[in-house]
Amino acid sequence: MTRKDIIALPHASLRKPAQRVKVFDHKLAELCSDMESAALDWESHRPHEAGVALAAPQINQLKRVVVVRNDFDNKDDKSFLALVNPKIIRYEGRQIADYEGCLSVPDVYGQVTRYERVKIKAQDLSGQQLRLTAGGFLARVLQHEIDHTNGIMFVDYLKDQPGAFYKLDEDGKLVLLKEKDIGKQADILWHG
Repeated sequence: MTRKDIIALPHASLRKPAQRVKVFDHKLAELCSDMESAALDWESHRPHEAGVALAAPQINQLKRVVVVRNDFDNKDDKSFLALVNPKIIRYEGRQIADYEGCLSVPDVYGQVTRYERVKIKAQDLSGQQLRLTAGGFLARVLQHEIDHTNGIMFVDYLKDQPGAFYKLDEDGKLVLLKEKDIGKQADILWHG
């Protein structure tokens, strides 16, 4: 798969909850491989950004599956961790606002408030139970991706906050989007 297989708002599938995975077979492994390829292809065409994670609904597969980059700081490490049926079982710490983008919301970023730590339960590609505790950026990424499996987009947290949206300039720096520019995109972001 390539970046062209990643769907974007206002595509209706992004607003639908995904189904639990019950069959752990080669098709599931292929799905995860396809998701990794799409994220990496997207990244290869975005000089100032990284494809750190992807949820199956973003390639129009309504399954509770996410892939998360193993090393966010090393673009040469192209390995991912697959999480099947991931669920947040505990939120911990403070809620912190920070910037987020999304492969399914092209060229729009926002300051989203998320918990600084989460505990997750999930399964691996063979169906074995996993539990992990994540903090910092990984906790933010997991909350964002698990939201995708529930039909929630990061822009949903910011609907009534026009001053929370940004775009990247040609140098890769975030600059505030003007309220009139958000108004032009409102139908795409929230009404589809």
